[in-house]
Amino acid sequence: MNYRERGYGKRKNNAGKYYAAVIFCLLSLTFSLQASAQRPAKPMSALDSIMVKQLFFSALREKTIENTKLATEMFERVLQTDPANDASMYELANLKKLQNDYAGAQPLLEKAVAVKPDNEWYWAALADSYEKSNSIVKLENVFNQLIRINPDKPDYYFDKANAYVILKRYDDALKVYNQLEQLTGPSDDILASRQKIYLKQGRVDQAAAELEKAIADNPGQTRYYLLLAEIYNSNNFGDKALKVLQQAEKQDSNNGMVHLALADIYRDKKNIDAAFNELTLAFSIPDVSIDQKIRIIGGYFPKFPEPNAKASALELSRILTVAHPADSKAYAMYGDMLAQNAKYKEAAAAYKKSIELNEQVYIVHEQLVRIELSQNDIDATIKDGENALSLFPNQGWMNYMVGVAWAQKKDSKKALGYAKNATSLEIQDKDLLSLSFSLLGDCYHDLKDSKSSDAAYDKALSYNPDNAYTLNNYAYYLSLRNEALDKAAQMSARSNELQPNTASFEDTYAWVLFKQKKYTEAKVWMEKALAHDKDNSSAKYEHYGDILYYLGNTDAAVQNWKKAKEHGGQSPVLERKINEKKYSE
Repeated sequence: MNYRERGYGKRKNNAGKYYAAVIFCLLSLTFSLQASAQRPAKPMSALDSIMVKQLFFSALREKTIENTKLATEMFERVLQTDPANDASMYELANLKKLQNDYAGAQPLLEKAVAVKPDNEWYWAALADSYEKSNSIVKLENVFNQLIRINPDKPDYYFDKANAYVILKRYDDALKVYNQLEQLTGPSDDILASRQKIYLKQGRVDQAAAELEKAIADNPGQTRYYLLLAEIYNSNNFGDKALKVLQQAEKQDSNNGMVHLALADIYRDKKNIDAAFNELTLAFSIPDVSIDQKIRIIGGYFPKFPEPNAKASALELSRILTVAHPADSKAYAMYGDMLAQNAKYKEAAAAYKKSIELNEQVYIVHEQLVRIELSQNDIDATIKDGENALSLFPNQGWMNYMVGVAWAQKKDSKKALGYAKNATSLEIQDKDLLSLSFSLLGDCYHDLKDSKSSDAAYDKALSYNPDNAYTLNNYAYYLSLRNEALDKAAQMSARSNELQPNTASFEDTYAWVLFKQKKYTEAKVWMEKALAHDKDNSSAKYEHYGDILYYLGNTDAAVQNWKKAKEHGGQSPVLERKINEKKYSE
């Protein structure tokens, strides 16, 4: 329990004074040794006195080079010879604290302050030890002593009051703040500390009264209005909070925190339009932290896919780019919201602007390339994907996406390299591994390496047995080779269960059934494929003609072969089927 970090009172950073005091303390250790030598439990000989000094400074040297064990042994030997050596007690206690042995440090420091009750650093070390061991009740006397020794140091008053707060001695803590105020005059730290105590005591009226007085004395200080509004709002006095914030807005209409606070009040009152209006005002003010604004936009995410929530988040993210035009995070967030609203072209432009401002954020690159690939912008996918890989070469998803793009460009050798990279870089993401091995299977098939293709597909299915595209492609390529048709049929049937009414999957299943000479079943599935085919695929018409031929309907078969030709089919085999009016491979 850290009484110094409870927030009941801030302490100023006196780093320069602290380090100067530490140097002074180290110099004073020599005098401590001399004083200790003059107050031994029993008289020491001159030889013992010299030995103690030498041993002490040797211990300090060992401590400096972090030889903690030897330093500890030496300080203990000093105390064996000179039990009242307060400097060694202090140093030995610090070594024990470094090892988190606060129970061992406490008695040493208690003895040290008994020997030298006016040593500020001994008392400060004892306070730290009590704090770390949660001996809060003992802190009152320690801070009394520190205030006695150094009555002009505000930190000790804050620490004493904080200890009282932890002990729930609130009135005593308030008395300490009164003493501190007499010493330093009024301050925001003291005011805030009192506020917290009043609220713990349930004295809302007293907390509000002090802030109202602060506002009366300093009407131009917006922070007092915000504090008062927060107190009112958190204690269910929303109308009073609204009135205070409206006064603050009149004082400083460009204060973003006032607009954010007003947005909270209006939202609590279910006045959504007024709340959103205040948010837009706050977002347009550059002084409001962009990170705080991004957190507010994030608050809309749980409400997605509600259209109003998406639209609101989109508008706030747009304003973000206006208020923070040089911050890459603004454009990244805007890109995310554009993508959420299916504005993919605009989202890609926002991501590119974010990368232009800061190219070191990988996820923005990935979002951009995902959009480009989903929009079938293959050249942009390759360009931006390879740029991303020049900065982040070990990203599995990026390698996979660039590989897919090269496969779409019919460059299977380049695609193969990226797919291999993806499988070697990622060992935990099963979805990525399944997709990457499936891509490897496609590439090996195009390169006429059937053995490697089959092995890659099997590997892909080991990571995800229900990868519908892998099941379909693997089944189709087996059927083309007239191999493992039972396995192909099982895989194709499963792909149609996973993704029904997909024309290409139905076509594959029909073709596998055709290869198994199950022509009647093949006809049913090919008709499904034609019904769901929006592209009028020439291959499907040709396959349908093949099936009809084996069902004895030659005229219908020829008609479908001709349809295949009309829709782009140009192979010599198709020509032969039409001319000879019979099936040919």
